[in-house]
Amino acid sequence: MSMKELNVELRTKTGKGISRQLRIAGRIPGIVYGKGFTSTAISLDQRELLKTISGDGGQNSLITLKGADPVNGAVVIVASLLLNPIKGTPRHIDLHKVNMDEKIRVEVQIKLQGTAKGVKDGAGMLEFVKHTVELECLPALIPAHIDVDVTNLTVGHTIHVSDLQLPANVRLLDDQKAAIVSVIGKYKEEEAPAEA
Repeated sequence: MSMKELNVELRTKTGKGISRQLRIAGRIPGIVYGKGFTSTAISLDQRELLKTISGDGGQNSLITLKGADPVNGAVVIVASLLLNPIKGTPRHIDLHKVNMDEKIRVEVQIKLQGTAKGVKDGAGMLEFVKHTVELECLPALIPAHIDVDVTNLTVGHTIHVSDLQLPANVRLLDDQKAAIVSVIGKYKEEEAPAEA
């Protein structure tokens, strides 16, 4: 996975009033924490953040922070991003400092590839029930996403977690029997009773 960069500023003051002022100025309050690292309050530009976590990898992207010590040069991933429930804009971010030599657990998005036979022939509908899987691996090995080819999927068949093809040295933590995607038969509409 490619490394991205993000400029941050240290925050000496915290609280609702300061956070509100930051958001008005287009900045997001946040915190950087991690094993053996003193939690540090920061702020960052909202547009720059959204650009950094868009595209492949999303919130699992490895980000090198640029700013004052102690966060300068720290490699982080997004641990949580609190959004405004109405506007959908970021309100607060937690960044987890990672050690590149220690495995971490992450949720990775599943992307479906192709058109299922059972859908193409008109007999069924695609039911995509599991959109992410939990993986454990070194930070540098986090896949941007997991591709699942549904081309040969016919009515009544399912692709399970156990069917996933994962990169080397990446361990799956989800239930192996969990369904990811299925093709289910279409329900026939009941014929309307004839009027007497």
